[in-house]
Amino acid sequence: MSFDVENYLPDQAVGSIVLKYKGNIDSDVINHVLDTVEGKMVEVNEQSKLRKKVYNVLVESLQNLYHHVDPVPPDFEDQSAERFGLLVISKVDTGYSIITGNFVDAEHIEKLEEKIKRINRSSHEEIKELYKFILNHQKISQKGGGGLGLVDIARKTGNPLDYSFKVYDDKHSFFYMNILVQEDN
Repeated sequence: MSFDVENYLPDQAVGSIVLKYKGNIDSDVINHVLDTVEGKMVEVNEQSKLRKKVYNVLVESLQNLYHHVDPVPPDFEDQSAERFGLLVISKVDTGYSIITGNFVDAEHIEKLEEKIKRINRSSHEEIKELYKFILNHQKISQKGGGGLGLVDIARKTGNPLDYSFKVYDDKHSFFYMNILVQEDN
């Protein structure tokens, strides 16, 4: 099956690309991405507050890619990647766009989409309360988190989570999320 994940990037993949990566997500890749993006933002003399915010959201996004990706479909081109992910970081007019992508088993889509819809329906105050509630009441899952990642991204950016699912086959979809990080929020 011919499926190039980059061909399905959301239309929002615009702006000046700071970093683009697709392949296995491991600790070395995470460290390299964080160092590279931070270095490039320092190079262009980006404001400290925005650099910190981008860095924090990027850490959370990479942790999601590392801990929560489902295995690639059996006929996908890159069978060597245990944790296949896509990452595009772009400088846009109002800040930075962080696009992530990974495979999701069809059986997990409904739960993930409901979680994102709940976050997107919530006010900033409700997101802060949800964050506190999860911190105080949730147990750490097998994958390492207590469900804080997406809530924390929404809390830090103040923006809705823009996402889409592109069907790969009847058992797998590719999940894209575009996070806008702005200094003003």
